[in-house]
Amino acid sequence: MQKINFPESILFACSHNMIRSPMAEALMKSMFPDTIFADSCGLKAGCADGFVNMVMDELNIDTSQHRPKNFDDLEDESFDIIICFSEESFVRAKEFSAEKSMEVEYWPVFDAGLVSDSRDKRLAAYRLVRDTIKEKLEERFSEAFKALNAEKA
Repeated sequence: MQKINFPESILFACSHNMIRSPMAEALMKSMFPDTIFADSCGLKAGCADGFVNMVMDELNIDTSQHRPKNFDDLEDESFDIIICFSEESFVRAKEFSAEKSMEVEYWPVFDAGLVSDSRDKRLAAYRLVRDTIKEKLEERFSEAFKALNAEKA
C-alpha cells in the first residue's frame, strides 16, 4: 500500500474562534484521532458558543471544553497548513506564516453567527456551516482519510 503523507499539524482560523474554526478543529480531531494535531484561533477571542456545542453533539463530538483564543494565545507556532474561514483571518495567517514553511488556504464559509433569527433558524445555519466544513475537510484530505480508513479495516 502506498504511504500517504499526512500533515502533522493544522491550524484553523476565523474571526473570533467561536463557530467555524472550533468546529473544524473538532471535526479534524474526530476524523484523524491521534494522527494530526489540530488547533484553532481567531483574530480576536470571542465567547464560547452554545449552538456550536449543540450541533457538534449531534455528531457525538464534544466541544464543550473549547475556549476561544487568538493568534497570540497559540502555544505552538509551527503548522503545516493554516485553513482560514474569513478574509481577515487569511490576511493575518499570511503574516503569521511569513518566513515559515506553511501552506495557507482560504475557505470562504458563511459565518452562522450573523444569523439572529429564531432558534430553529440559527440551529439550521450552524448545521449548514458544520456540514459544509465537514465536506470540505473530507474533500481536501480525501486521500489521507481513505488511507486511514483502509488501515483500520
